[in-house]
Amino acid sequence: MDPRDNPAPYMGVHLHDPYKYPDITSQEDYYSNRDLLVQYANQKSPKRYQSYEDVTVKRYIGSGVAFVSLITENLLSHPFLILRRQCQVNHSSIRYHLLPFTLVPTVCHLHQHQGLTTLWKGLGSALLVRGMTLGIEDLISKLTPWPKEIGWHSSLKQFCQHTMLKCASLALVTPFYSASFVETVQSEIASERPGILDVFREGFIRLLNWGAPAKGRMLPIWALIVPTVALGITRYLFSMMIRGAAARILQCTSSKDVNNQAAQEINLTASVTATIASDIVFYPCETIVHRLYLQGTRTIIDNLDNGSSVIAILTSYRGVMDCYDSCISQEGTAGLYKGFGALILQYAAHIALIKVSRFLLSEIGSLLEKPKPRIPLPTDNSPPAVSNITNPPKSYLLP
Repeated sequence: MDPRDNPAPYMGVHLHDPYKYPDITSQEDYYSNRDLLVQYANQKSPKRYQSYEDVTVKRYIGSGVAFVSLITENLLSHPFLILRRQCQVNHSSIRYHLLPFTLVPTVCHLHQHQGLTTLWKGLGSALLVRGMTLGIEDLISKLTPWPKEIGWHSSLKQFCQHTMLKCASLALVTPFYSASFVETVQSEIASERPGILDVFREGFIRLLNWGAPAKGRMLPIWALIVPTVALGITRYLFSMMIRGAAARILQCTSSKDVNNQAAQEINLTASVTATIASDIVFYPCETIVHRLYLQGTRTIIDNLDNGSSVIAILTSYRGVMDCYDSCISQEGTAGLYKGFGALILQYAAHIALIKVSRFLLSEIGSLLEKPKPRIPLPTDNSPPAVSNITNPPKSYLLP
């Protein structure tokens, strides 16, 4: 309703209140301030109302983007993981592949000689080990008072118990994870293709040979559990800290009204940021642990210097520090970052897929939204003010 049509509701409104209309106490004040009333009515726009359908569509968009990120992290990133691991364990390689573009010709040669499935080897065992990790954590949380999830408001006791749960699950999964790691790096043209359940057989063999290695130079399982648990729990705590800090920063920089969709975007961005930061910071430690996994297994991997040949991995490390000293003395500090270009490619593709999926789902959601009626702007139907009427000029020539 145009405030100039009926001035009665606006009587007694004070000008000093920015959320109210100008000071109008009489009919004359109304007509003298009617232009200010129209200006205020046009500038004061109410908060947009969102229907239940709009909120539901936006919630589905956020859930869809989170699902795409989950699939990308656990499934579509596997080829980049294969390249990264093969570069890390090859101590005699000439090319370090620290940048992404050096991997492009190598990947083309791999596809020419081994087919498109060469970068998807070991995917089944990797997924089985991840599922096994979640199952062990759930079982331990049910058999013990240790919580499986904690928050910022958890007590110190709950935090310590949660850390112990993570350490126990990492220790139990280490034999199977090391067996799965071998399947992801071995060459398909020089090795037999493993069965889907061979990862459990090899894991139990390593677990039963606790004190003595099952083969030649293979390290005993206790020598692998200690660095695996130390790396895993440190990386987990660092990732949790970065995720919480990123979420707080994003909440402070965003508007005060954080709806469900904004909260989903903040959590997704914080999770991706924490994953990227932890992978970058702990990349050298991961290289050392991966080399210890492969020692004594007589594994033949693809030679990523050219992508058309294979090479056997033969090492004799005595432990973590010996592996570190050998890497620094023979390959330099950059040897700890071999295959870093594959990590850059992995997260570039990850972020690109999140952006594309959010754009596509937002476009689909905009098509599903119902068109909203447009509210017509108020029109000025009042008579012109007396001050705006020009008087006719007077002539002083007539008597």
